[in-house]
Amino acid sequence: MLPKAERLKISSEFTATYNIRKSVSNSLLICYVGREKTIPDFPTRVGFVVSKKISKKASDRNLIKRRMREVYRNMIKSGASFKWRTLIFLARQDSLNADYKEIQRAMEDCLKKAGRKF
Repeated sequence: MLPKAERLKISSEFTATYNIRKSVSNSLLICYVGREKTIPDFPTRVGFVVSKKISKKASDRNLIKRRMREVYRNMIKSGASFKWRTLIFLARQDSLNADYKEIQRAMEDCLKKAGRKF
């Protein structure tokens, strides 16, 4: 589990990140990025969203979120750092049938695109 300081929890934080309207996507994920950090030492706060449109079963939605969290946690553990204050990863329909490696590639792809674009 991610430390509390690295998680988005409040709905206003999600809304603020969505309202910035900076996003990149691929077939499995949509990644919304927030404002750039003014102090580079602060951790990036991240949120993971899987809507009921993806699956009506909570167990399926939770499985996708657990995989996304684990990929993100391993990226941080391996030394990755991000220049944004907030990130939101929104799952798409194809992520329901994706395994860990596919989600890892998709998340890395989204973050590379965001780094080039913003």
